Amino acid sequence: MKTKLLVQVIAVATFGFLPFAVGPALAAAPSPGEVLARQTFALGGARLREPQEFRLETHVVSFAPNGERGVTDIYRLRLKCTPAAAESAAGNTITCLAFTVQFGAETEAEIPALKGLSYVLDLAPDTGRGVGPVLGVPHAPFENLVDAAGRPILPGNAYHVYNAFMDFHAFCDIFPRPIGAGAGVEDLHAVGQKIVHATAFSEPPVNLGGSVEQGSFFKNGEVTLEFKGIGVIAGETCALLGVDSGRSSFAMTMRPAPNLEMKTTGSSHYKGDIYLNLATHWVSRVDADEIVVSETALPMPPHKFDAIIERTILIRNTTVQADAR
Repeated sequence: MKTKLLVQVIAVATFGFLPFAVGPALAAAPSPGEVLARQTFALGGARLREPQEFRLETHVVSFAPNGERGVTDIYRLRLKCTPAAAESAAGNTITCLAFTVQFGAETEAEIPALKGLSYVLDLAPDTGRGVGPVLGVPHAPFENLVDAAGRPILPGNAYHVYNAFMDFHAFCDIFPRPIGAGAGVEDLHAVGQKIVHATAFSEPPVNLGGSVEQGSFFKNGEVTLEFKGIGVIAGETCALLGVDSGRSSFAMTMRPAPNLEMKTTGSSHYKGDIYLNLATHWVSRVDADEIVVSETALPMPPHKFDAIIERTILIRNTTVQADAR
């Protein structure tokens, strides 16, 4: 009986729930953190072959040079990911269920042209600097956007609409999925490990049809991916992954009108936490933010203007998973 009791006490102490001091014989038991650090995980496993639905919300706020906050614009995206029949087959089919914008104190308005937009996700690297759509997202639907009331979406705002899709795929399909060539999430096996991701120093194009011209690009800095810990989201065990873009930069040429060319250069620092579901290998949640500092050259007075923008990105997996697991 004493032996059985001693075993029970040791088991409780190991998981950190013993409310009173233990004797010298039990003091050396590993802490929960030490136990976790010794475990290994397979973060690059195959995803559950079931459709997933997500909500993405981006808050964009501008700052004056004196630090005063401007109005906040909100971009809301709902989309559905329908996986291919096999992990090795063609990419997921992505369908936009709805996209709304809310500029400052204005009423939230839907963009009808994007509802039902569907494309096949393409994760192949773009080696032609802007030839073809990035990640399979077509350009044409984002040109000449209007809201449900027929009001035009200005080119700068239209780019934020397009960029919501880029943000989603970066945090849900690029960083938390096996990269194939170079270092990726599949190289993280234990809490505390950190890698320089294969996307570090890459220069993906940011052209967008007629409004953002070819040759425009975003250059990543030293992108790192860190296995920060284990957490629980909605009752599901998740790996917590930290992304940090390092010193990133960009250059964009925009032509909002035939006789008006605007050239913008700047720097960016984006970082975020990704909660990767260890049972389904889909992303359960993302919390990210980005600071963007830029200068835009104009062909007329004032000839240039500076901008400081903060972007806050929230992504939630809203799927009710099948009970088959």
